[in-house]
Amino acid sequence: MQIYLPIAEMPIDMFVVLGIGAAVGFISGMFGIGGGFLLTPALIFLGVPPAVVVATQAPQIAASSLTSTLAAWRKNAVDLKLGMALLAGGLIGTQLGVTFFNAMSRIGQLDTVIAVSYVVLLGVIGLLMLIESVGSVLAIGKTRAAAPKATRRWGERMPWRIRFERSGMTVSVIPLMLLALAVGFIGAVLGIGGGFIMVPALIYLFRVPTQIVVGTSSLQILVTMIAATILHAVTDRGVDLFLGSLLMVGSVFGAQFGARAGAHLRGEYFRLLLALLVFGVALRFGLDLVARPEHPFTASATETSR
Repeated sequence: MQIYLPIAEMPIDMFVVLGIGAAVGFISGMFGIGGGFLLTPALIFLGVPPAVVVATQAPQIAASSLTSTLAAWRKNAVDLKLGMALLAGGLIGTQLGVTFFNAMSRIGQLDTVIAVSYVVLLGVIGLLMLIESVGSVLAIGKTRAAAPKATRRWGERMPWRIRFERSGMTVSVIPLMLLALAVGFIGAVLGIGGGFIMVPALIYLFRVPTQIVVGTSSLQILVTMIAATILHAVTDRGVDLFLGSLLMVGSVFGAQFGARAGAHLRGEYFRLLLALLVFGVALRFGLDLVARPEHPFTASATETSR
């Protein structure tokens, strides 16, 4: 069933969009990530302009994160104090990201920035996660004596330390806020929740328990994506409500099933699946960058001054 998207100015199949929203929502609920790093390439491959994709994804990511946050809250798997510390930096990063997004759009370099950023960012993070997670899976079943020694958390010796009881750690809010600022900036520019960065960072650098990470990351993504939606709607008017509504309907259902599936997933396999997902998307984007375009040359009419 074809519908017309007024902001994107193109027709699109409604059931395809609903299916994409449900699939991304399932992944969001399982891993505690916004799912935007999957939704952006999926919609771009369908022909939706990248600027519209990035702006419209924010409300969809917020919707799927809401259901994931509520599911984690009912299981007491959200560190509210840690979430507030992350939001303090995340909201600042979101504002800076939208400003940069609009600047790149005005000079006509937004599509290139999005494509190259996806390849570099997802490729590096996915590869590092894949190496670590494969080692963890191979180590399953070995004796505890062979386990590596515990390392210090980032920020244990920095000023402004706070005790996060639910996560069982005492660290400075400085690295937490800087991490959230970077994630908020990247999320606003690339149309992603940033959970694929936040989740492994909290697990590997701060050693927050996996189940607490998922719920807390979803809370941070929820608030920052609401802010990104408002900023994009006001500044560049690129939010397509028809497309966003379809994506939200699909993601709400998918996120509920994903949250249930993730609750029964062992930590080592959780990290391995997330690493494969992130690296796979980077590989797909990289192949598109080096592939020969179907139409190497285009022609368009331009106005000239006399």
